[in-house]
Amino acid sequence: MEEGIFLSPKFDSKGLVPVITTDFKTGDVLMHGYMSKIAFKKTIETKEAHYWSRSRKALWHKGKTSGFVQKVVELRIDDDQDAIWMKVNIGKGASCHVGYISCFYRSIPLGKIKNSKKIKMKFEEKKKKFDPDKVYKGQPNPTKL
Repeated sequence: MEEGIFLSPKFDSKGLVPVITTDFKTGDVLMHGYMSKIAFKKTIETKEAHYWSRSRKALWHKGKTSGFVQKVVELRIDDDQDAIWMKVNIGKGASCHVGYISCFYRSIPLGKIKNSKKIKMKFEEKKKKFDPDKVYKGQPNPTKL
């Protein structure tokens, strides 16, 4: 399997495979998500990112609501076919539903931990690309804490 030529993705016990999505121009990690067999097939066939939303328990065409569709440039699978790396073009859009270009917009400081309950993160993206309240027009946010 590690060096074979036939696609044989290994979906987990819930029928999902993890996906890391990066910007094809910059290489920046945009998001981490999951694909079901249907999402994976639709992604391959349409050349647009489809995921399985674990919080909504539904197929999700990335950008259908926001307009920031992820156009697939390259799709890779790891050696044992249990993880996917997808390179996408987001144009002038964003990938994070809270308004940032990347879902990885904060960094965690490295070094000695003084208080593990109060580790202050640093915002690496200073400005949001869009206002989620306007784009999603009051739709519930399944990841809001």
